[in-house]
Amino acid sequence: MSNQHVKILLADDDPEDRSIMQIVFDELSLSPNIYFVEDGTGVIDYLQQTQIQSNLPDLIILDLNMPKLSGSETLRILKADERYRNIPIIIFSTSLNEIQMKECMAMGASSYVIKPNTFEECLTTGKRFYEFSQKRYTFPALMSM
Repeated sequence: MSNQHVKILLADDDPEDRSIMQIVFDELSLSPNIYFVEDGTGVIDYLQQTQIQSNLPDLIILDLNMPKLSGSETLRILKADERYRNIPIIIFSTSLNEIQMKECMAMGASSYVIKPNTFEECLTTGKRFYEFSQKRYTFPALMSM
């Protein structure tokens, strides 16, 4: 898979989930393209340290339930800031709560993806995240793996 300067920022407070996604991106030869933070404050800090518009991530993936700033709170902050509002954001959660999903979509999330259960599903999801960041894949509003 070609990794043409695409940057993906993934926020997840679960070290195991981050580790699995790191393995997935290693397997897909996309490791240089993904950056991990532990929560929504990490997302804000990362973005504030990125001064040049061309260095912003092409996609932000937010776990829904995180300490400090949840995925939905982070989404709300980013969509209210003109510097970041055009970055696509996908909510990535184990929860299929339709009310939360609808709220996130109404706030501007590009999709709400349920975390996969198997490694093969993780590989498919990782590949789709990358393709989405290159605008070669369109997630439906709700994507369940």
